[in-house]
Amino acid sequence: MDRRSFLRTSALGGTAAAASTLAAPAYATGKRTLTMVTTWGRGLAGVFDAAQRAADSITTMSGGDLTVEIKAAGELVGAFEVFDAVTSGQADMYHGADYYFVGQHPAYAFFTAVPFGMTAQELSNWYYQGGGMGFHDNLGEIFGLKSFLAGNTGAQAGGWFRKEINGPEDFNGLKFRMPGLGGEALGKLGASIQNLPGAEVYQALASGAIDGTEWIGPWADEKAGFQEITKFYYTAGFHEPGAGLSLATNREVFESLSPAHQKIIEISAAECHQWNLAQFLDNNGSALQRLQAGGVKTLEFPDTVWDAMGAAAAETVDQYRSDDLFKEIHDSMKASMASSSGWLTKSEGAYRAQRDRVLG
Repeated sequence: MDRRSFLRTSALGGTAAAASTLAAPAYATGKRTLTMVTTWGRGLAGVFDAAQRAADSITTMSGGDLTVEIKAAGELVGAFEVFDAVTSGQADMYHGADYYFVGQHPAYAFFTAVPFGMTAQELSNWYYQGGGMGFHDNLGEIFGLKSFLAGNTGAQAGGWFRKEINGPEDFNGLKFRMPGLGGEALGKLGASIQNLPGAEVYQALASGAIDGTEWIGPWADEKAGFQEITKFYYTAGFHEPGAGLSLATNREVFESLSPAHQKIIEISAAECHQWNLAQFLDNNGSALQRLQAGGVKTLEFPDTVWDAMGAAAAETVDQYRSDDLFKEIHDSMKASMASSSGWLTKSEGAYRAQRDRVLG
């Protein structure tokens, strides 16, 4: 049901006849400043860049009619308080990773990443062509939000460790930073999971409050300085194979905007999604080379660890399927992922394997 619609009675030609009509929506006019809060510390490589990109695009494309003012984590509210700030109207929009808000609804994980889930391209396919955007909107409407994807990190690294991981048993008792359903899954292997905002991770690792952490990938991790603390770096992870970032606007605020301004927010978010993915992928290769040159040991988890992670991931996701909306979104995601993967493996996957073989 359209919450903006209502019935009104009007007198016509001096008669007592009444007609039920749909009221024209009243759009705010004049220049407006929208406050954006973020889950990111100011300057965090890639993720804060995405928030800034979206904010600047909205401001520029609207000709200054909408000015987006960014508040980094801690400047107005804490990193994990942005959801409540926007739903309550304390702020107008947030930029962040929606899996931080699985406590509000576990289905929010799908719009960042679920363990053994979609790659960045698969997420785009589902979101823009397979119904994912509609599900994001349905979920947001429950909480008074209008949400769009607005960034992607690409495949994230498995993380930084103080020691090598030789089997699933090595996670037992390990204090490890990993948000979302991936963190829940790792907890099933005995890890003590810590959910820390990005700006707090370096100090926690340096102080020994945590034994290891995932963050994003070589470029953002190098910028964060984790290589100063530990040299064991697992370059492939199970938890975020293509992590999306989101821009969510208070729904009443969004609906008060003109259709043109609403479309500007939508298009700015979509452009930011592609731009940010390219930013991460373009920077990761050279950053990895620098990390390796600086003595970082790049590793891959053994198959026994992948197998244990897979079982834990399935158990974690399945426990939420009793929720009808979660199940519907999960089924949609799985169907799209199977379809996309089937073609990508036979086309791009086969090509890349042959390119690497031919070119060495």
